[in-house]
Amino acid sequence: METRDFLVVGGGVVGLSIARELKRRFPDASVSLLDKESGPSFHASGRNSGVLHAGFYYTADTLKARFTRAGNLAWTAYCRERALPLRACGKLVVASRAEEVPVLEELLRRGRANGVPVELVDEKQAREIEPRAKTLGRALFSPSTAVVDPSACVAALAADAEREGVELRWNTAYRGRAGRVVRTSAGAFEAGFVVNAAGLYADRVARDFGFSRRYRILPFKGLYLYSEEPAGAFRAHVYPVPDIRNPFLGVHFTVTVDGRVKIGPTAIPALWRENYGGLVGFSASELIEVACRQAGLFWGAGFDFRRLAWEEIQKNSKSVMTSLAGRLADGVKSEHYRRWGRPGIRAQLVDMEKKTLVMDFVLEGDVHSIHVLNAVSPGFTCAPPFAAHIRERIEGMLI
Repeated sequence: METRDFLVVGGGVVGLSIARELKRRFPDASVSLLDKESGPSFHASGRNSGVLHAGFYYTADTLKARFTRAGNLAWTAYCRERALPLRACGKLVVASRAEEVPVLEELLRRGRANGVPVELVDEKQAREIEPRAKTLGRALFSPSTAVVDPSACVAALAADAEREGVELRWNTAYRGRAGRVVRTSAGAFEAGFVVNAAGLYADRVARDFGFSRRYRILPFKGLYLYSEEPAGAFRAHVYPVPDIRNPFLGVHFTVTVDGRVKIGPTAIPALWRENYGGLVGFSASELIEVACRQAGLFWGAGFDFRRLAWEEIQKNSKSVMTSLAGRLADGVKSEHYRRWGRPGIRAQLVDMEKKTLVMDFVLEGDVHSIHVLNAVSPGFTCAPPFAAHIRERIEGMLI
């Protein structure tokens, strides 16, 4: 039996950030982080778009609004300090239908309420920012939106955590909990306090501690289609006006840190939690569990799950993806888009009582544990201030 003051379950960007915060605040405490993989970035932390969002999509009363702007600034400073790849290219959100213009104005209002630099631009100004952008008269420009290499960032976080005294226990899978004891594939730990940042499995871990009673994870598969055009084909990210009733932003152009471009992502309902491709990560019990959950939403969701699922499934087609992208920019040719990137899985939380997708971060816990149940996009951007928020909550309970 090993004893730890703090035990963090999950070695992604959120878990690593929390572990570092705890070690800084409690330098004499033992802080261990465990993860079933052999290192960081195996899942969402290394498979996301790498976009550092600015924070104008979210209403001011949300945790996302609170943390996105601060996270953007924190990551920008961190990448420059560590000489990590960073491209400060900005983002255009373009209108393609007249009914989308009021949404642009709402996003502008939200951005200003959140202290985010955003501005409405006309078609001529939009073309000056991104010459290939199409827009119906108006667009929203976010100069602070940037892009990083997420795997490089998370690897740097892991190296910093270890250097600062956090014990990283890779190849150590969470197996369950009995009282103060956490069982793992590498033995048992008696933990003074447990932080659950297990991503796709956060709801399962939380239920072992008596939490996540009304919440369950529903996995969605995200795929990007990469362009074969040379670097510099796009200057800025180009996004559509989103449906602000759901957490997905639609197919868009993302400029990568090396100047190339990709379109996506999809948000295809996955069949099990690690349904990356083929039978990788297959679990029959998860297949049944997820299928039942999707069926319940199909017939009785508090949103149009049937329409969402059908629209996303169609995006498995490269021609559908390029057609959607072609609404946003000139010169989109299907022959340029032949290669799918590495898939990612979005750990989307569902409120099973309301049968709705949860839009904001969700935390549950007590004096013995805290559980990060929902850290979806822009979870990567928000990770530094979100981790500080969690550390403050833990500190308030323990001191």
